[in-house]
Amino acid sequence: MGPAVKELKFILSRVEQSPLSVAGIAIIVFYIALALLAPVLAPPPYGDPYMIPHERWFPTPQPPSSKHPFGTAEGQLDIYYGVVWGTRTAFRIGIWVVAVSLAIGLITGTISGYYGGVIDEVMMRFTDIIFAFPALILCMAVVAALGPGLDNVLLALVLVGWPFYTRLIRGEILRVKQEDYVEAAKAVGCSDLRVLVRHILPNSIYPVLIVATLDIGAVVLTAAALSFLGLGAPTGYADWGQMINYSQNWIWSAAGNPWQYWYVFIIPGLFIFTFVLGWNLLGDALRDVLDPTLRRR
Repeated sequence: MGPAVKELKFILSRVEQSPLSVAGIAIIVFYIALALLAPVLAPPPYGDPYMIPHERWFPTPQPPSSKHPFGTAEGQLDIYYGVVWGTRTAFRIGIWVVAVSLAIGLITGTISGYYGGVIDEVMMRFTDIIFAFPALILCMAVVAALGPGLDNVLLALVLVGWPFYTRLIRGEILRVKQEDYVEAAKAVGCSDLRVLVRHILPNSIYPVLIVATLDIGAVVLTAAALSFLGLGAPTGYADWGQMINYSQNWIWSAAGNPWQYWYVFIIPGLFIFTFVLGWNLLGDALRDVLDPTLRRR
């Protein structure tokens, strides 16, 4: 049995031992399928597919029907269409922000941890400045300065997110670069680039990947909060946070039935909840698979 087969069997055995990990993987696979099949499940009627269609601007939400399976929100925006195409928006936000933040953090954290000295001191003090501000408040300030919009939300989330990855990868670099095999590689004349790429990063990247997986859900949740506050996606855009924003006037009805318009906030809220839950469970599964202490058991 080859090493690759043994590694695969180990990974599958670790995942099978955790039903919650399997549930997380199943949730993410479901949302991936939903995003890929969005044009089939909710065909765009015209123009930009991310703009939610509506027939008229009647203000009161309408309950689920055969024409609108999840009902309509304020302004007769189709909730079903919004949550289906909002899945693509969620993946765009989560993966793009985490990927860019991770790339910046890897570069800055590796340079800071490996070379140390003045470079390390300057970079760490700069990250301390960003850490001094609450993340959501700083995001709001950046978006308010740049102007509301989804692209500006992405930039604000990257600005807030990369220092954490810098700190994390720096700590791992400081730990790994003291190992004997790193010292041996330097002794035989390996360049700094080779030492980093072949010996240090492969042995320090796993905690960062786990945190990045967990962060995808957190980033989507923060973006939804900004959209709810009116700083994110434009009106009518297929975004889960924006759809929760449409429901704020209908969360509590004064007509004697407080749950009369439950569908305008429960359905988008369930999509946000399960999406974030899936990534959190997937992060736990990766931790079980990649944690080197578990491999020795």
